[in-house]
Amino acid sequence: MSMLPPAEQKIMPYSRPSSARPAPEPEIVEPNNAFPQDFAASLQDLNTQRATIGCIIPAYNEEESIAAVLQGLLEQSRVPDVIHLVVNNSNDKTVEIASAYAGPHEITTELGEQFTEIFVHDIGKNPDKKVGALNYGFALVEGYDFLLGVDGDTVADRRAVEFLETEITSDSRIGGISAIYSIDDKPFKGLSRFLITGQRSQFAAFNLHNLLRGRNMAVLGGQFSIFSTKALRDVMRENHQSTPWVKDSEVEDSLLSLQIKSAGYLTKISPYSRADVGGMTTLRGLDAQQVKWNYGAIELMWPGQRGDTKGQPFHPNLRVRWLEQFSMLVNLFVRVGFITLLAGSLSINAFVFSPFWLIPIGMAMLLNLRMALSMKNRDRHDVLFAVLLAPAELYMWIRIGHFLRSWTRFLSRKKVDNWAMQAKAERGAGIGHWTPMFIAIGVVVAVAVAWHLIPIALQSAILAVGWPVLGVITVLQTLSMFMRLLRRQHGFKV
Repeated sequence: MSMLPPAEQKIMPYSRPSSARPAPEPEIVEPNNAFPQDFAASLQDLNTQRATIGCIIPAYNEEESIAAVLQGLLEQSRVPDVIHLVVNNSNDKTVEIASAYAGPHEITTELGEQFTEIFVHDIGKNPDKKVGALNYGFALVEGYDFLLGVDGDTVADRRAVEFLETEITSDSRIGGISAIYSIDDKPFKGLSRFLITGQRSQFAAFNLHNLLRGRNMAVLGGQFSIFSTKALRDVMRENHQSTPWVKDSEVEDSLLSLQIKSAGYLTKISPYSRADVGGMTTLRGLDAQQVKWNYGAIELMWPGQRGDTKGQPFHPNLRVRWLEQFSMLVNLFVRVGFITLLAGSLSINAFVFSPFWLIPIGMAMLLNLRMALSMKNRDRHDVLFAVLLAPAELYMWIRIGHFLRSWTRFLSRKKVDNWAMQAKAERGAGIGHWTPMFIAIGVVVAVAVAWHLIPIALQSAILAVGWPVLGVITVLQTLSMFMRLLRRQHGFKV
């Protein structure tokens, strides 16, 4: 063995001894192109391998809708790779109905052969409610590329998952994408139809506002949104959480959206993916839902610390929330101010009608009509709701009641389980939704008595100051509506 280092070793030429037999001529082997071709094909398969999607459906007493939800997912052009239904705190037939869909499913769509499996988990009593069900499901799909969150009453359009996956896989900066939400109003009549139409208009306005802001979604609603599991893990690490969703907030989806944005990801709304969510068909249920949503939003907006939820008043995702709250405050002031000043003027025969007061009413009707026409699945009820003054105005008063109830509950610092109150309202219990009306009646009586006790000179002075102030605010509000009326919508349909 040579002791020279490898760099100094010499390779001596080999010479065949003269007595040795000549070596046979080497056999010429034709090159086999099969292996390179197979290898190239395998590389192509690796490059085009689709992402994996795990779907979670938290469900609470969803016996009326769960079959349609599961069937809608199985009929998607892009079927999730696995579907976990997590039933919590339920006492109806949700598990029994869903069990008929449990098991493997082989599905053929225009995208090819697909396979999924549905698992039904009944976790029984769960103190963390929907948040607990979501985190239970996350533990089951954490190894997938994406998590699709679907509510137990949400039925999506056939290509909804396909559109969400296409966009989120095209840009690694996206942490989550929400579908466009609406409500199917066909099954409803009477008061329920009116409430559903109002909610459809409310959803449309929120969705359109987000679409026109560069499709930056303030809230990745749990109704039908897809999340990058990498983004969720980053959120958990940066916020020192053991789970993506936390129970400290009344609006777990809004809080998670803020955290995803703060982690450096984009939160988007898809212009194509659509889903019909479950609406509230009673005043009691609508009040409980809206108060919970508004209360949670205020909690996120409020500076400082309330419980374990850190207030983030300047977070970019909360700009829409601030705008909503300010808009409701202006609507409240204009309406209450007009009714009060009108009543006061009539009481002393000092009212003089001006046609200029019809301008803001007409502007509001045009804005409502444009919003109705921007709805992809609009019907005559949506159009009539917009052009007839009474329905939209009545629904605005209902929303003002929710606004006042939310702020009153928040500022009272009284600890309330809004989730439990919503569940109670959906069961048909509670009378809290009548509270704004009772308070309004009391305020009207008190103001009327006080008005008649003050001298007429003071009444005239109040009217002389009140009408100009109300006029200036109304003019500014009308200009704002006019600017929104002129704003381009870039072909978006909500």
